[in-house]
Order: sequence, then structure tokens, then C-alpha cells
Amino acid sequence: MSTHEAAPQTPRAPEAETPVRFDTKIAVLLREDLETWQRLNVTAFLVSGLGKQFPEVIGEPYEDADAVGYLPMFRQPVLVFEGTKETLTTAHARVLSRALFTSDLFTTGNDRDNRAAVRAVATADLDLVGLAVYGPKNAVDKVLKGARMHP
Repeated sequence: MSTHEAAPQTPRAPEAETPVRFDTKIAVLLREDLETWQRLNVTAFLVSGLGKQFPEVIGEPYEDADAVGYLPMFRQPVLVFEGTKETLTTAHARVLSRALFTSDLFTTGNDRDNRAAVRAVATADLDLVGLAVYGPKNAVDKVLKGARMHP
């Protein structure tokens, strides 16, 4: 190679240069006494509604090197917390926009029955096992006060 030829350069992705920071947070709060399968099920159900309610949380579709396309996912991490039944009740009272999962939903098998099970119980009597919240970091942190990161 002569001194006039430039060495080949490997292209760098612009997103690799600057870390992405979010001023919002997606969080799930689970009751600490759930079985593993319940924790996974509740988390999946809770976050499923966020993209519909808050379309800005969904990123762009994925594509691999063979041009096979994949569905878009959240554009930011989902943080999972756990707490006592009392922690969930307090968190539920602190936030107006949330997804919830009650213990009754473990006995239903479809969306219609899920909604009917929630509708049948007064707010103060809901047996909460999980909540999902999305919003500004500081507001979500206030809602989750008393909860701890899921192990």
C-alpha cells in the first residue's frame, strides 16, 4: 500500500459511540411470594399493554445479517422489582397509569374473564400480585418506594 492510499476502515455504528440514556423508566413490581412461573407470567402480561398505551416505548423492528426481520421490542430495559403485598397496595395508590395483575387472574383463561375478575372487586379489595408502570424516572421511583430489585 502506498502512502497515498488510505487504510480500509471498519464502519462504526453511531449508536455505539454515545450511550443511550432514557429519562423514562419501565418497571414491573411483583409480589415477593409468587412462584417462579407466576412471576414470569405476570411480568409478560403486565408489560404487554404498555406498547399499546405508550407507543413511544416501542423501538424499531430488528433484522439479522441475512435480512430476516423480527418484531420490534421495548426501546429501553424493563426493570423488575419485588415487594410485599403492602408494598404493592401502596404503589397502586401512588400511581394513576398502570397495568395490574390480581391473584384472581391465575384462575381465568382468557381476556374477557380476566377483565370480569378485576371488575368484580373494589379497588381497596384487589389482591394485587403485580403492577407495571411507565413514566418519568423520578415519578416511577416514587411509586416503587419500598420495593427492591428482583433477585
